[in-house]
This record gives sequence, C-alpha cells and structure tokens, in this order.
Amino acid sequence: MSEKFSATLRIGDLNDYIAPSQGCVVSLKANSNRLEKSEGFGKVGRAAKPSVQSEPVKISLKDCLACSGCITSAETVMLEKQSLDEFLSNINKGKAVIISVSPQSRASLAVHFDISPLQVFRKLTTFFKSLGVKAIFDTSCARDLTLIESCNEFIARYKLSQSTDGEGSKLHLPMISSACPGWICYAEKTLGSYILPFISSVKSPQQTIGAIIKNYICEKLHIRPEEIYHVTVMPCYDKKLEAARDDFVFNVDGDGEKITEVDSVLTTGEVLELIQSKAIDFKDLEEFPLDKLLTNIDEEGHLYGVPGSSGGYAETVFRYVAKILFGKEVENPLNFKIIRNSDFQEVSLEVDGKTVLKFAQCYGFRNLQNVVRKVKMGKCDYHFLEIMACPSGCLNGGGQIKPRPGQSAKDLIQLLEKSYMENVLVANPLENPIIKGLYDEWLEHPGSEKAKRYIHTEYHPVVKSITSQLQNW
Repeated sequence: MSEKFSATLRIGDLNDYIAPSQGCVVSLKANSNRLEKSEGFGKVGRAAKPSVQSEPVKISLKDCLACSGCITSAETVMLEKQSLDEFLSNINKGKAVIISVSPQSRASLAVHFDISPLQVFRKLTTFFKSLGVKAIFDTSCARDLTLIESCNEFIARYKLSQSTDGEGSKLHLPMISSACPGWICYAEKTLGSYILPFISSVKSPQQTIGAIIKNYICEKLHIRPEEIYHVTVMPCYDKKLEAARDDFVFNVDGDGEKITEVDSVLTTGEVLELIQSKAIDFKDLEEFPLDKLLTNIDEEGHLYGVPGSSGGYAETVFRYVAKILFGKEVENPLNFKIIRNSDFQEVSLEVDGKTVLKFAQCYGFRNLQNVVRKVKMGKCDYHFLEIMACPSGCLNGGGQIKPRPGQSAKDLIQLLEKSYMENVLVANPLENPIIKGLYDEWLEHPGSEKAKRYIHTEYHPVVKSITSQLQNW
C-alpha cells in the first residue's frame, strides 16, 4: 500500500492523480450581474443590495463574544478573505487554487439536487475546474488521519489515568473531541482553563488537510506554499473562524511571508449561490473524474470513509480502544443508547461485569452545557465525549443549504443522514493507503514528534477584549 502511495507523490506525476481540465468546457455565464464587484458579495458571500455602498464591518477574533447565537445557529462571521469575491479573485490572479470538500457539504448538495454525493463530487469537479481551480480533494481523507491520531491520543490518556491515583487520574479523562470550532470558541472564551486540558489536541480535518497541502504536498512537488490558495467547502460558518486562528498560521523560513493552512472557507450555501449565479443546470453537468491525490476513492471509483454525520469520532475511537486494550470486537453498528434526547447518546463496554469504556455523543448547546458542568464538578463518568455545538451535528451546520418551503428541519436532517453515506463504502481509517503513505513518507507514526508538530495544536483561555465586555454594561 505504501509503495502505491509513494508513487502518487513522485515529483512530476501530479497530473496522473489530478484529473486534467482539458475538455472540461462549460458555459458559466454570470447571472443578472451577480458577482460584479460593485454589486458583489460581502465578506461572507451574501448578495449585497446595489444601492448600498458602505465599507464592510470588520470583526477580529478577539471581538467574538462566544455567545450562544453563533454557536447554535452559526451566524455569519465577518472575516476578511472569506468570501466568494476573494475566491474568484485568486483564480483570476493565476494562483494554484485547491479546494477541499467536506462530506457533509456533499450530502447537502446531493439532497438539494436530488442526486448522489458521488455525483455531486464529480459535478463539483467539473464546475470548479471550469472556473480555473487546479484540484478538488476530499476532507474524508484528512479525517481518517485525525481519527488515527485521536485513537493514539486516547490510548495514551487512558493509560495515564489508570496509572495515576487519586486526583491525578482526573487530569486526563474524559477526552473531548476538538473538531467543532463553535465548541472550541465557547470553551476558550467562556469555560476557562478547567475544560481545556480535556480537549483533544488533534486538529480538525479542515486544518489537517490544510497542513498536508501547505507542508508535505508543497515540499514533494516543489511548490511554494504561498503559490497555493487553499479553499475548503464546509457546513459551518465557524469554520471561517477556525481557518483564521493564529495557531494555524506559519512561516516557511521563520521570518518570511505568513502562510495559512486554509486561506478561505466557503459554506455549502455559498457554493450553491455560486452555482446559481452561473447560467447552468448543475444536474446536467458532465461528471468529471475525481482527483486521487488526497481523495478517498478506490480503484473501482467508489468513495470510502467512516459513518457518523459529525465524523464518527466516538465510534471510531471506541472500536479501536476496545480491540487494542481489551481485545474486544464490538458490534457494527454500535448500539448507542439515547439518554436525554437523540442528541445525547452513550455507548459502553463491559469486561467481567465492570464498565471499562463509556463514550457519549453530545450535540447542541444545551446538552454540552450540562456535560461540561459535570466535568467541572468532577462528576463526569465518561471516558470520551464527541461534542458538537449544532443540534444533530455537522449535517445541521448553519452553513448548510436551508430547508425548502414547506419542508421541516427534521425532515431535511433525515434526508441528509440517508444521503450522507450513499455510494460511500465503510472503511477502517487504519487501512487507508493514503494515510499509510503519509506516515511512511512524512509523519513516521501516530503520535510522533512530526505528527504533533503538524497535526496537533493547543487551545488557550482567551481574555475578552474591551469591545466584547461592553455587553455587560
């Protein structure tokens, strides 16, 4: 497997694994002056009124209040360089634009257009390459890497908790997932330092694929990171905040130009706006071959990945730990038990009548407030918590396409859950040949110093700025 991946990264072989754009000619006419600069999209890609000519509001990360508003409904975050205008501008500048698409966004577009996620991915490849995009990848690939690192981190924490007596054992567990930027923002700004030691240090799939592209891929292909403009398509506006974090900015030479792992984030809804702004029928687009370099696609052309609308963190880590530490092969699918509501479920493993593993999925602001309160009081008996700020998880992110008139949010979520794994083969991240190759060629092994440098991060208590404190006056 590693030899196969090594071949995909030989210098000069890039075009063998990025489908060529020749022949991908699609008429993409601007629709009724959309995307014109004078009447263009604001900093978040919403169509502005022609009669309004004002400077966009600029809000820094320190001004974010971490209130329930943006966390539960992912309200628009006014950040520079996070718009459709900026995206199209960088294509016109001749930069090598690379797009990474989340599986949740694929599902949302699939339901909207009534086609499969695989068809969506292929049609998006056609559409974006017609605009001048160089490559389109799949964040499911990076998610497999984050899951492996998360499994390794949990094993280390669990062993430390078992080898430490008394209060010391409470410093390592529960381990809390870190892929949701709304949750992280709330934790850093509102919960103080007591919760941060429990949060996993593993980056989200968005930032992981950004680190791969801007570091490893650039080095292997002899491309300077600043020559690549990396865009992700995500179900959540808070992903824009995440991409703008100082933790995910680096200097190649120490004192050179600052490089961001992810240059811009477009929500699923913004991509739909872009599609609608062009005079095309998306369903009628040719289905272009997928780029193989960082995409979970097998030799037969099938997508593969893990189940779980928010990444499958609890289920994947649970399966891995049950097998590695206790030699138990657990049932498939896992039998999660609903506790308070469908957004709070748990699963446990018993060995010789003793509960040795207890995991929970905790979605939605109300549920997460209750569980972190228990963590603070030292009364949380879970070993792992998969926390997502949005009810129903990432499929219900604020950046997703909204329900049609007359369609309830519940009905839409059911359709999204059904579509999410359609035509996608369930696969073990540990068997992903791309990830095996990344470890062989770059990261060495899970939890290595290189892995900690590129795939892990730190979270910090944030003191609110004077601007944000004005809410208390």
